[in-house]
Amino acid sequence: MDFQSPNRRVRSYFACAIILAALLPLKLAHAQPQIQPQAQPPTQAQPPTGGTLERVRNAGKLVLGYRADNQPMSYRDGAGQPAGFAVAVCLKVADGLKTQLQLPTLAIEWVAMSAATALQDVQQRKVDLLCSAEEATLAQRSEVSFSQPFFLSGIAALVSSSAPAEFQHILESRPPPYKPMWRGTVPTILQHRTISVVAGTPAVALVGERVRTFKLITTVSTEENYAAGVAEVAKANSDALFGDRVQLLALAKQHPDADKMKVLNRHFTYEPLALALPRNDDDFRLAVDRALQGFMTSPKFGELYTATFGAADSDTVEFFRSTLH
Repeated sequence: MDFQSPNRRVRSYFACAIILAALLPLKLAHAQPQIQPQAQPPTQAQPPTGGTLERVRNAGKLVLGYRADNQPMSYRDGAGQPAGFAVAVCLKVADGLKTQLQLPTLAIEWVAMSAATALQDVQQRKVDLLCSAEEATLAQRSEVSFSQPFFLSGIAALVSSSAPAEFQHILESRPPPYKPMWRGTVPTILQHRTISVVAGTPAVALVGERVRTFKLITTVSTEENYAAGVAEVAKANSDALFGDRVQLLALAKQHPDADKMKVLNRHFTYEPLALALPRNDDDFRLAVDRALQGFMTSPKFGELYTATFGAADSDTVEFFRSTLH
């Protein structure tokens, strides 16, 4: 017989419920084993992958490719040896790699390559580095990697030093940003001129487009090669030769009448040139950039540039400053 009052029984039921509620999780925890997280090993820095540097170190040899027909950047000289501005730059890069790898006796092997297959040969690792100054475009970066740029090329204009100052100024001037040049504002001094381009070069399309856009009454003379175009300007048969800045600078400097011609500072297109190397090899690319930057910040680089292309203009100096970080 239950002698508890109804109120006491209710309180007793509530007390039991509270105790059971408190004990139930403990019983379940005791019945089901706890899964303890496994201890993770301490994070360790991953060693650099093997790649080109390891292969070069093991072989004691650096394989450099060059294009034998890419003057003045790379070509085969009269003795059958690689020569040119990019070749000289590559040799300095090789010296830097010797220091970084502590391999003073590192051998250099040169491989002549064609323009048609050069990048494919780099992609297949037939050479470690291509010393021919390739344009680092987005399309080409899908095939190979590139060093930091070491030359600024693009379409430029070569004129006679005696050309009218107004004519030179107009070609040199850059259009104001965000402001169109109306056809009606084209100065008359641009009319009735002879403009030269080299057959098969990008300058053909650029000059043709400008002539049509501004409705210029101009004779466009297509030359067989750059040497012929420079000769036309030197003889005053042409008012300006538009073409690859690398070619214009080098040929104008080598010409007997170099003092009568000049390459204008303006770049009508912007084409940074660099050394090509295999993709997915960051360690090698970093080593190349370190060696390249070491040379570009030395007086020897300025001497090489001046000997090949003449004194650098203000835009070129600013380009070099912007690339050396």
